[in-house]
Amino acid sequence: MKKQYLASILIISCFLVNAGISFAQSKIAGSKVSGTVLDQERKALDFATISLLKAKDSSLVRTAVSDLEGNFIIKDLPGGEYILTASMVGFVKSRTEAFSVNEANPVKNFPQIIVAKDSKMLGEVTVKAIKPFVERKIDRMVVNVENSIASAGSTALEVLQTAPGVTVDQNDNISMQGKQGVLVMIDGKQTYMSNADVANMLRNMPSSQIETIELITNPSSKYDAAGNSGIINIRTKKSNTVGTNGTFTAGAGYGDNYRANGGISLNHRNKGINLFGNYNFASMNRGQYMIIDREVSNSSVKTFFGQEGGFLRKNDNNNFKAGLDLFLNKNNTIGILINGYHNAGNELYNNTTLIGRSFSQPDSSVIAVNDGNSRYKNMAYNLNYKSVLDTSGKELSFDLDYSRYNGNEKTLYDNHFVNFNGPDKDPSYIKNSTPSFINIKALKIDYTMPLNKTTKFEAGLKSSIVKTDNDFRFEQLNGGTWENDIRKSNQFVYDENVNAAYMNLNKQFKSTSIQMGLRAEQTNSNGNSVTTSKKVDRSYIDLFPSIFLNQTLLKDHDLGISYSRRIDRPSYDALNPFIFYLDQYTYNQGNPFLNPQYTNNFEFSYNYKKTYNVSMNYSLTRDVISQVLLPDTAKKALFQTNENLDKQTNFGLTLNSPVSFAKWWSSSNSLLLFYLGFRASDLHGQELNNGKFAWQFNSQHKIIINKTLSAEIMADYRSAMQYSTLNISSQYGVDLGLSKTLMNKKASIKFALSDAFNTRKQTITSAYTGLNYNLVQKNETRIGRISFTYRFGKSEIKPERRRSTGLEDEQRRMKN
Repeated sequence: MKKQYLASILIISCFLVNAGISFAQSKIAGSKVSGTVLDQERKALDFATISLLKAKDSSLVRTAVSDLEGNFIIKDLPGGEYILTASMVGFVKSRTEAFSVNEANPVKNFPQIIVAKDSKMLGEVTVKAIKPFVERKIDRMVVNVENSIASAGSTALEVLQTAPGVTVDQNDNISMQGKQGVLVMIDGKQTYMSNADVANMLRNMPSSQIETIELITNPSSKYDAAGNSGIINIRTKKSNTVGTNGTFTAGAGYGDNYRANGGISLNHRNKGINLFGNYNFASMNRGQYMIIDREVSNSSVKTFFGQEGGFLRKNDNNNFKAGLDLFLNKNNTIGILINGYHNAGNELYNNTTLIGRSFSQPDSSVIAVNDGNSRYKNMAYNLNYKSVLDTSGKELSFDLDYSRYNGNEKTLYDNHFVNFNGPDKDPSYIKNSTPSFINIKALKIDYTMPLNKTTKFEAGLKSSIVKTDNDFRFEQLNGGTWENDIRKSNQFVYDENVNAAYMNLNKQFKSTSIQMGLRAEQTNSNGNSVTTSKKVDRSYIDLFPSIFLNQTLLKDHDLGISYSRRIDRPSYDALNPFIFYLDQYTYNQGNPFLNPQYTNNFEFSYNYKKTYNVSMNYSLTRDVISQVLLPDTAKKALFQTNENLDKQTNFGLTLNSPVSFAKWWSSSNSLLLFYLGFRASDLHGQELNNGKFAWQFNSQHKIIINKTLSAEIMADYRSAMQYSTLNISSQYGVDLGLSKTLMNKKASIKFALSDAFNTRKQTITSAYTGLNYNLVQKNETRIGRISFTYRFGKSEIKPERRRSTGLEDEQRRMKN
């Protein structure tokens, strides 16, 4: 396996060297075009776009961007007749006379290129264009969260549930187009956490931090191969000004419980440095109500369990980030980035279970009071370097990452047993502690090389090393003394090393573009249940090809076809075989023998006027990792775990259409129709073969009342669906929002009401033969919120760089 991996790297390295030699053009030694771009007041114009064109037909040869002093330079040119243009938003494009570059005159300098302000355009613009809530781009769908009024004061998880095709189930598993296995990224960086804890992190992230949510259903080979249903990339807000500027936010909300959040972000930039940072705090209380009625058959005897309860979850969350970019020169930048969180929570769960020969005639009961608290800390460090090697667009970037995670959950289970026909049993007191430690190291190198003006080659290497240590402790109170139960306690250590290499080739023809890519990933893993002396060692190498084809048929008609192969490795906590109890009749258990799952994704899309989009997708997943609810007949219990099913089949149709009813009334609408099927030849002694068609609809309406006041209505409907062993009921809701700008648009205040009619609840029944239950779950969803935002400082410069660090696959699989 290692030889195959080394061979893959060698092939890519040879390709890089040969491509650089083969595509080198005949250039004039020492040739260059330089100059300085100024405005009408003779002040330097930074970040103007400089285009070098052929004089004969105005075809583009090279581009450059002026630096903070307005200077630019384009080197290594072939001989010929050229024209320069300088352009920038809000200015009239400036154009030079034709000039020559040849052996006799290899250097051309323009001391002053004057670019005049477009006074006509500036005078006429009175209303700022507002992006639609949902935009469809060639390779992704973009949800513009910062333009949504109804999302104000909510959390990232609540906003995500309004995104087209995205659902979050009762266990906080995130699905896209009906499929689980979503890879969640923040600013291009994976979160390295388990699915449940990604949801926990998003639940504690205020929506005021979010600019857009990108839904990428078929990623290229440049991305890590994880995520069978695609990637959700959450882009946080960035400053776009030079000098010093910042944003202050504060909000509060109330449903059945209160919540509050606040934050501040600061950015300072000058010619040599960019210094930035932010801090956000959120305090949230939320409740949930749950009913589980189930019937257990054991021989000829049936036992009925009627469970009813709810919990109140309290969380205090601190998220922070700080970074520094040093501009060594206009082509080389080095940066450091530190981010992390310190979250704490408490959860009180009260549950009463009535037990008997029927639901109407119970003969005993169990009253459970679970009191838990949790602490999660994470610190991540990134050192990065980027070099622009020449004016043709060659780039080399490097990322070195280290992350350390420390979490602990402690729960006290207080169970009281009541016998309606005799003496009561003694109460049971159980205590769980689950300390977890995760260390992640990663190295990533990316190289981009334009071979000519229509062809671009990309390649890269990545290596990550992850070590996790979960020490689950199960203690029981006996005679006033807490005693560790070694039969139920377990220490689980998991080590994983993934080495990857990729290459992409992108070619643009007149009306056709094609991108082909290949990614190789070698995985070495070791799962060690220290307590039970069980080890699971794996070492394997996989290839993940991808291809994307886009064809422009006519001016307003585009077609796209894509294919990619992907992998999903089990999350760290899903591999740990410990048991987590809700009560003695309901529990969750890990599975250390889970295998990775593999998916082949196909997608076809049609786009009209870059606005209206129809896409069809098909995917087949082998060894699909699925969360299942199964019976434990010996304990008369219901337990949840993860299993590898034989396959999952998915195909669907997505329609996206913005509609403008009037100048003051616009809407974004999306409809998803899909089929999801599962097959397992042996799932705990039974064959599973099910599937069902389902559909989801989202509609967002924005109404401009006047220049400073606007309103928003968002509605969604999700039909009943079937997922693995679960039948999930339909769900719908309406969100409302009102926004008012203040202080010359430097401030805004927003009012929002989520789930206005309090209709969002979920009912789940069993799709597994022989298991009969009915689960009803209602979260606290109707919440009124108020949010205030104030922007201060300058507002006319460039943002800090978005970094896509090497921590892009492992961190999503750990807790926060």
